[in-house]
Amino acid sequence: MTEAEAAARLAAANIPAPRREARRLAGAASGRPLADLVARRCEGEPMSHILGYRDFWEHRFEVTADVLDPRPETETLVAAALGGQFARLLDLGTGSGCILLSLLSARTGAQGMGTDLSQAALAVAARNAEVLGVSGRTTLRQSDWWDGVRGTFDLIVANPPYIAAAEMAGLQRELGFEPRMALTDEGDGLSAYRAIVAGAPAHLAPGGRLMLEIGPTQGAAVRAMMRAAGLGQVRLLPDLDGRDRVVDGTLGSTAP
Repeated sequence: MTEAEAAARLAAANIPAPRREARRLAGAASGRPLADLVARRCEGEPMSHILGYRDFWEHRFEVTADVLDPRPETETLVAAALGGQFARLLDLGTGSGCILLSLLSARTGAQGMGTDLSQAALAVAARNAEVLGVSGRTTLRQSDWWDGVRGTFDLIVANPPYIAAAEMAGLQRELGFEPRMALTDEGDGLSAYRAIVAGAPAHLAPGGRLMLEIGPTQGAAVRAMMRAAGLGQVRLLPDLDGRDRVVDGTLGSTAP
């Protein structure tokens, strides 16, 4: 199969930017039949799964079907986190480790812990930590939110499953290749936030920050949770498209 033939087949399958996609697949073939890679993409398999990686922030991360595909909007959380100081960092539901490891790479004196319910996801995060040279400052632990987490942290971050179960059927087909438990709580899309916010005050150091990625319509609800839990300086931060993307709160502040 030629690159032009690949582009034509991708276009027929309604894959956006078929010429660019064909060029990337041809460059990644490395002895694999291009037709096989094109067939996978035409079925909706994410490009990152076919390539085996995704570029995020300043690094390239290994990506498999066991982890949520890192997305550009999540860089909003990384940028906001780097706007403050932290020495001890916790990433709940770390997945590929893209948030945790990006932050540790930028703050060479910091120590970080990443938790995930999936052992397969933790294995991906461990490999990414090794490649980025931060494994010596990274602890990875299998955990369901706060289970097994001890101590306090200057910064706690999370990109939890926030898609409501009722919305899953109408989403793009690429999401069907990602771990469902990383996408939806099988409820209203807010249960993970309830669990995280409820436990955060006991695990934040004085002045510590809790920063959560959210869906664009969840800002008011998550902000109210943080305020009810006693966090102050609660802010909604937009992504590059102007949509609410991160809620940020601080322990020990009396500001609204």
